[in-house]
Amino acid sequence: MAKKKAKKKSTEETAAGNEKRPSRLQLEKLDREILALINKRAELTVSRAQAGGPERGHSFAENADVLQKVVGLNEGPLRDDAVRAVFRELLSGSHGVGHRTRVAYLGPEYTYSHLAAIERFGQSAELMPVGTIASVFEEVERRHAEYGLVPIENSTDGRVTDALDCLARSCVKICGEVPLRIRHCLLGIGERSKIERVYSKTQPLSQCRNWLSKHLPGAQLLEVASTAEAAQKAAKDASAAAIASQQAGANYSLSILASSIEDNPDNVTRFAVISTESGGRTGNDKTALVFELDHQPGALADSMGIFKRHKLNLTWIESFPLPGQRGRYLFFVEFQGHASELRARRAIASLEKKATRLTVLGSYAHAEAIG
Repeated sequence: MAKKKAKKKSTEETAAGNEKRPSRLQLEKLDREILALINKRAELTVSRAQAGGPERGHSFAENADVLQKVVGLNEGPLRDDAVRAVFRELLSGSHGVGHRTRVAYLGPEYTYSHLAAIERFGQSAELMPVGTIASVFEEVERRHAEYGLVPIENSTDGRVTDALDCLARSCVKICGEVPLRIRHCLLGIGERSKIERVYSKTQPLSQCRNWLSKHLPGAQLLEVASTAEAAQKAAKDASAAAIASQQAGANYSLSILASSIEDNPDNVTRFAVISTESGGRTGNDKTALVFELDHQPGALADSMGIFKRHKLNLTWIESFPLPGQRGRYLFFVEFQGHASELRARRAIASLEKKATRLTVLGSYAHAEAIG
């Protein structure tokens, strides 16, 4: 009797569940409402821009703020990353109405630079892969692209020399930042136990060296130009593997042999967004400078004291030797605040008196690490 009652109860519960189950017509009605709302939002975005809205750099800074707010409001069941992706493409599509934003980045596709460009600008933008960091700057300088995106530092490996060299010589400005969490995967078509060669860029190999020495001590580590090229090679050889992103693995039909193999769990690469204009004020900004000092005792200490006197918190300091000029250095610094603010203006004016050369590289909204 107990079993029959349980069976009957289960049938009743199923029937009740079917009555509560949303119909297809309900879902289609909701789809139409969502479609109308996102198009209405796009219309308002276009109208605001046509009425003289914020400058270009600021508009994308606003996007980051919008994404942070909507993710903070999310109560599920959608995951935060899903909500972020939906709204990112909504914002990207809205900005792309009537004009596609052209963005140059260090290619090829499915590298971490490509993923950072998608995070910042969405896939409605025209993302243009180029072969070198210098080429990204050239595309922006020649106005072939409105924006460029280049890596400037990694939390494990430090500065990206090519990017700093270009920033010191170029007339472009930093108008944004994209701190991207780097999750390295070991990708391949064969078995992990039979891997003889591991391909990747210098940086991923360095960022995973402890994991590799522990789990693949006999494998030959081979450097290639990009993580995408590494994935291409691994796709042709069952005895080879690549260190690259999960997205690269999906694109080249590779299996994930191991995930999150980076030695530092907080492995973040910071990308600079460059343009012909600096970013507008948002109230949560940073400013980057590059300067050179006379080679005298105490010159650097005196210059650092300027930021303390004006109560500007430094968030990044980097010394960069000038090629072919032994003993001469450029200093890159970043502080909290916008270059147009009074304290910042006074600090920059004081530093100019001590420096033999000073350039404001740009102001931009602070961004939290994503990914």
